[in-house]
Amino acid sequence: MFAETDLRELVEFSSSEPVLSVYLNTDPTQGNADAYKLRLRNMLKNVNLPADVNAIERYFDLKHDWSGRSVAVFSCAVQKFFRAYPLALPVHDFIYIGNRPGVKPLINLWNNYGGYGVVLVDKQGARLFNFHLGQLVEQQGVLGETVKRTKRGGASSFPGRRGGIAGRTNAVDETVERNMKDVVDSAIRFFEENHIRRILISGSDDNVALFRSLLPKAWQSLVVGTFAMSMTASHNDVLNQTLQVGLGAEQQREKKLIDHMMTSAAKGGAAIVGLEDTLQAIYNDRVQTLVLAENFHQEGYRCTHCEWLTSLPAKLCSICGKEMTSVADVANLAISAVMRHAGDVEVVGTDESFEKVGSIGAILRY
Repeated sequence: MFAETDLRELVEFSSSEPVLSVYLNTDPTQGNADAYKLRLRNMLKNVNLPADVNAIERYFDLKHDWSGRSVAVFSCAVQKFFRAYPLALPVHDFIYIGNRPGVKPLINLWNNYGGYGVVLVDKQGARLFNFHLGQLVEQQGVLGETVKRTKRGGASSFPGRRGGIAGRTNAVDETVERNMKDVVDSAIRFFEENHIRRILISGSDDNVALFRSLLPKAWQSLVVGTFAMSMTASHNDVLNQTLQVGLGAEQQREKKLIDHMMTSAAKGGAAIVGLEDTLQAIYNDRVQTLVLAENFHQEGYRCTHCEWLTSLPAKLCSICGKEMTSVADVANLAISAVMRHAGDVEVVGTDESFEKVGSIGAILRY
C-alpha cells in the first residue's frame, strides 16, 4: 500500500546521479505479463543507465507478482536506492530521468483517489470503509438497537397531529436518533484513525440527512457526495461507486480551484499563472498550492547550486552565477520543491482556459 510516508520519501530524495522513474500500466485489459514486459523493454531500450535498467528488469522478472493495475518503480543504483509500488489503479506508461524521482503521476492518483471514508447508513447502524488509491484499507460495522415499528390505529398522516405518524412512535424516533448518534461517534473515530481526507455517505435521503446533521461542522466540510447502495453490497461494489462519485466531485473541485486561481491572478491577487512567474514564486517560497495540468511537461534548466529553475536557455544562474544544467522536465522539480517547503500540489485534468495561460500556476502565501 502506497502511503504518505512513501510519497514524502520520494519527494525528499535527491541525487547528483540520475534517478530513473518508470510507470508501467499492467491493467489486465491491456494484455498479460509477457506483453507488459515487452512494453517495458521498449521503454527502457534507449535509457543509458545500465545498472538501473538491470535493477528494474530484475524486479519485474523475479519479484513483481503482477497484482494491481499499474506499478511505479524508482532506481538510483549509485545511491543504492530502489523502490517499487504496485498500484490498484491504472496509470499511463511513463519514463523520467532526473536528479529526483518523477512523482507527478502519483500526485495525480493521490489527488483523485486518496483517503476516502465511506459510510453506508440505515436506522440501526452503519458500515464504514476506508478506501485509498483504489484499495480497501479498513472496514468496520456499527450495530445499534433494533428499530421496532408498531401500527397505531387512528394516527394522522401528518406529523405533529394527534397520534403521530401511522407506523411510527416517539419511541421509534428516539431509538433511531440514539443509533444515529452512535454511528456518528463511531464514524468520527474511524475517520480520525484512518486520516480520512474526504467523505461519501450512502443511504436513504432521510438517513443521509440525519447523519449529516449530527456530524460536527469540521467533518461536514469533508463530505463530497452521496450515493445509493444496499447495506449488503460487497466492498467491491462500494469501491466502484466511490471511485465514480469521488472522481466527479474531484473534477468539480478542480474546476473551482482553477477558476479561483485565474480570477485572482487577473485581478492582481494572491495567485499567478504561467511557467516563469510560477518558477520564480517557487524559488522565493511564496507558493501555497502549485496547480498544473496532468499532461504538462517542459524541458528547462536547473542551477546545480541554488536549485533555481527556468525554462529559458541559460548557462549560468541569474541568481548565484553558478552553472546551469538541462533537465527533462522542470514541472517535476517544481512539484518536489513545493512539497519540500510544506506546500500543496494539485495535478488537474484538461481545462481549455487553463491551457491558454500555460497549464501551470499557483495560489500564493502572500
